Amino acid sequence: MSSIHILERRQRIARPIEEVFAFYGDAHNLERITPPLLGFEVTTPAPIAMGPGTLIEYRLRLHRVPVRWRTRIEVWEPPHRFVDVQVKGPYSLWEHTHTFAQDGPGATMIEDRVRYSIPFGPLGDLADRLLVRRDLRQIFDYRREAVARELATAAAPR
Repeated sequence: MSSIHILERRQRIARPIEEVFAFYGDAHNLERITPPLLGFEVTTPAPIAMGPGTLIEYRLRLHRVPVRWRTRIEVWEPPHRFVDVQVKGPYSLWEHTHTFAQDGPGATMIEDRVRYSIPFGPLGDLADRLLVRRDLRQIFDYRREAVARELATAAAPR
């Protein structure tokens, strides 16, 4: 059995909680906030009706290896929280909790907590130390910048 690892990130966005949750609640926005190097594509046709039990399919490349990924929405509590879990994909465990809290007038604190495990026991733990942990940190660092940019753009006058 591989170890369970935790990745946590927090980010404050100067946008109302309902607007931030709506952005995250549109699964196709993942394409806009994922590093282009991953070639990430949501293959479930839009619109996706989000709620408990919703299945979402993705296609991406991890170090040039094509990967298909399927997640299920386990918890859906707008505008405060949702949880997606991997049903099929590269991890033996993937549970991503997205939490949103009002943080002053018109601002939102976004918290991501990912519990994950790599298959292959001790080899999976080694892969996490050598590669996976770094990759996930870079993906979430990119996501932080992309979310700030996307939501700032959404707020800009047209």
